[in-house]
Amino acid sequence: MKAACRTLYDRPYDFEEDAVTDAPYDAAAEFDRQVQRLVELGYPKLAGTAEDDFRDLVAPLRAAAVTGTAGLPAPTAARVPFLLVVTRDLIPVEERLPLTTLTGKRKPGFLDRHYADGDLARFDPIKELEVPAGPAYLLFDVDRGEETLNLPPSSAMESITGQGRLPLTIDEGIAFVTLHPAALEKNKCFSLVGFT
Repeated sequence: MKAACRTLYDRPYDFEEDAVTDAPYDAAAEFDRQVQRLVELGYPKLAGTAEDDFRDLVAPLRAAAVTGTAGLPAPTAARVPFLLVVTRDLIPVEERLPLTTLTGKRKPGFLDRHYADGDLARFDPIKELEVPAGPAYLLFDVDRGEETLNLPPSSAMESITGQGRLPLTIDEGIAFVTLHPAALEKNKCFSLVGFT
């Protein structure tokens, strides 16, 4: 698989806003951690593949993760340098959602009661996002967008794009919460407005 990537920001990473350490960020170790987390959650089985084949599928993205995040600080609850995003082309959204949990909790993620079973499959990323095709890709400079708290989706989208940023898709939001559960905190939810 060719290294497919998407950058969430059209500007450099803002260290002043959120830096917690001056220690260099080890993207290779973080990539390995993210892959291991997906393996432990059963992603290979959900994808109908062996663990080694799953690892081989995403392995080409490792070098791009290292290159794309060179010198960045470690993640915080609100912002991470990159995510390994598994798409619905590999595993349906409804099968990944129950594997999400809040930090320190066991209760699985669930679909909002306003959506019927199968509804998420009809939501596609908006064309402006240019989401890479395929089973997995990297997303760089991911932020949960605390400045959009309590805003309706249309206002959140206006705020996000007004800052030269792009919104998250459903696949990216699931990746964020799956790989960094601390990103979802009480009163710190984020909108996934990058779909139609």
